[in-house]
Amino acid sequence: MALAIGIVGLPNVGKSTLFNALSGSAAAQAANYPFCTIDPNVGVVPVPDARLARLAALFKPRKTTPTTLEFVDIAGLVAGASKGEGLGNQFLSHIRQVDAVAHVLRCFDDPDVVHVAGEVDPRGDRDVVETELMLKDLESVEKRRERTQKNAKAPGKPGELAKAELATLDKVKAGLGQGVPVRAQDLGDDERAAVADLFLLTSKPVVYIANVDEEQLARPDDPRLRAVRLLASDEGHECVALCGKVEAEVAELPEAERGEFLHGLGLEEPGLSRLVHACYRELGLITFLTVGEDECRAWTVKDGARAPRAAGVIHTDFERGFIKAEVIRVEDLLALGSEHAVREKGLMRMEGKEYVVQDGDVMNFRFNV
Repeated sequence: MALAIGIVGLPNVGKSTLFNALSGSAAAQAANYPFCTIDPNVGVVPVPDARLARLAALFKPRKTTPTTLEFVDIAGLVAGASKGEGLGNQFLSHIRQVDAVAHVLRCFDDPDVVHVAGEVDPRGDRDVVETELMLKDLESVEKRRERTQKNAKAPGKPGELAKAELATLDKVKAGLGQGVPVRAQDLGDDERAAVADLFLLTSKPVVYIANVDEEQLARPDDPRLRAVRLLASDEGHECVALCGKVEAEVAELPEAERGEFLHGLGLEEPGLSRLVHACYRELGLITFLTVGEDECRAWTVKDGARAPRAAGVIHTDFERGFIKAEVIRVEDLLALGSEHAVREKGLMRMEGKEYVVQDGDVMNFRFNV
């Protein structure tokens, strides 16, 4: 499944620099003035998975295919964006298309890079952007509410359905009016489904990126970094500390030298990996794998997906004609060295339609259409 993460924030917080580093691209112009990014830049990157690399070394397939992640660099928002300030309407529309929002909060000082508000305040920056997103959502809800209110006067079932929708819209509107984003509102599944087609901006999952300098990266007790982590913790969201300069340096190093470089900074993996893992956790995603001489491949599904749904990620015919799934744990396959050895040990399982896929399952589907 395609996964798109929108990188948002105020101008000059380092979004485009991070985008370039994370996507290994120079596509996004980085400049010291607002709105240097007008159209959203999109970078498609492979999702790092050491298990897939080890499986490829074992099977030596003709092709190795990781799952991918899209980063969408969305131009800086400003106060008044919901009313069109700073080309706000255009930028806000880009956010509607993504699956989650990576909210970049500037924590670093740099006299050569001006801050639009005059001072570095990550919590204040977040409040400005979140307010604009909520104001835009409020506008969307009010427009829908006007139409639904008229439909609620209709007789019979259409009128009853419209009244139920109106109640949901009123509830969402009240929450937004109190400064509560849609994702944090106490809405049931039916209520969320009722407003799903509005693609409300504050309904999307959020990952906070604390954009730090190299010195702050080595000091987890830095006050600004700690403030962002506390904000994320209070809201129940993921937080990743990244340094654009470090990520750019990592991207330029040969693969063999990256581990030593990161170890010297006290890091176990590059920022891209940490960000991807955070996004997966925030979105409730897991990875299953398929192997063979032709291809070793990683696939993404929602945590809790059953085996037929996973089969459908590969091809709709697999889901439609699903019979059984052969399942091996990736750890067992890597330890024993072959599917034959796993069978001999009795560690391959046959699972049916109710099987809930686990992260790291190596699966082969049997189907008939």
